Amino acid sequence: MEDVTSLPRIAFFEPRIPQNTGSAIRLSAVTGAELHLVEPLGFDLSEPRLRRAGLDYHDLASVTVHPDLDALLAHDPQARVFAFTAHATTPYTEVRYRPGDVLLFGPEPTGLPTAVLEHERTTALIKIPMVPGRRSLNLTSSASIAIYEAWRQLGFPGGE
Repeated sequence: MEDVTSLPRIAFFEPRIPQNTGSAIRLSAVTGAELHLVEPLGFDLSEPRLRRAGLDYHDLASVTVHPDLDALLAHDPQARVFAFTAHATTPYTEVRYRPGDVLLFGPEPTGLPTAVLEHERTTALIKIPMVPGRRSLNLTSSASIAIYEAWRQLGFPGGE
């Protein structure tokens, strides 16, 4: 197993929209958080829209693709897994994040499936509060909110 970074990891479960993943690659590069993608992906990683959204940050980001959820979870068997869903009751600000945690986000537009939400490795279901009647935030916007809260709590290691 490779060394754990000083931040939680961002994980996208079966992402569908290349621009969101491209933006997440950029998010990974600017925060230092690892980005993990769980297949199947709804696009090819060489797709121009993904490359354009990630700008020139692809070489500065740590991105790992896993063939399935079990492979992601095997990456670090001790990691806590926080599944982000609009159906949770615990706000993201009530979690005390630790390095190596997995912040897991579902595909657009369905979110994480029940099997993932109820998986034995899922530590907690987490929400980002929104105005009632709204379906969801953009995938990378959600990941940004969560990873920046985690980074803030940890004292912005590696940031300036």
